[in-house]
Amino acid sequence: MSLFARLDAGETLFSAWSGVPDALTVEILAGQGFDAVTLDMQHGGHHEDSVLRGLVPVLRAGKHAVVRIPVGRFDMASRALDFGAEAVIAPMVNSVADARAFAAAMKYPPVGERSWGPTYAFPRNSAKDMQDWLRESNSRTVAFAMVETRQALDSLDGILDTPGIDGIFLGPADFSIAWTKGTEINPLLEDMMETVANIAKRTLAAGKVAAMYVNDMDIAGRYAEMGYHFQAIASEHKLVATGAKSLIEAARASLKPKAGT
Repeated sequence: MSLFARLDAGETLFSAWSGVPDALTVEILAGQGFDAVTLDMQHGGHHEDSVLRGLVPVLRAGKHAVVRIPVGRFDMASRALDFGAEAVIAPMVNSVADARAFAAAMKYPPVGERSWGPTYAFPRNSAKDMQDWLRESNSRTVAFAMVETRQALDSLDGILDTPGIDGIFLGPADFSIAWTKGTEINPLLEDMMETVANIAKRTLAAGKVAAMYVNDMDIAGRYAEMGYHFQAIASEHKLVATGAKSLIEAARASLKPKAGT
């Protein structure tokens, strides 16, 4: 089942967040229990070549393959799809014009202006028929427009109404900076939670899917209840730090105290 179909049905899916531009590291992530792996080109170290190679282990593991492109690199959205990605996250989509440009790169005509050339995507997804691939691509691929600013919030209805935009991806860190007018960074800021919930509500009402980056696993369920059913929850840095802490604590706890202590 496609990523959009699963999210639209209300299933909550969790994605790893890869910033290390190495296919072997991505392979390890894809082998874990995540539903998807997101390769980050904006703040992470991924680049065109690492995306081209890094999508292979994700697809081989049967996971949903997602790419976050750099700001304004809508040309890379098309390339990510041609490399085999199923979904693309575009940061700083602050206006209807941004949304239209993003959608144009994500969808084939008549919805968008995406050029034909699935040289890698077609075989990597074990596709059999080019006509079926063309016919199904617009509904199968997911265009996530990131909401991170006051301007994006003001333009939300227009962004959601843009043909070819399939969902909203909330960036809570940047949104908190915008919310506090640059005075604080706090992705868990309680003062903005009502608005965070309202963004999801409006997104679902428009027939689109809601996603976000989650910094605290203890409130993942709260976000899911709001309607954020695609959640990016773990970077390599966080996974290594959490795993190392757990293993070191367990190992030290197993040591027998020395005699006389």
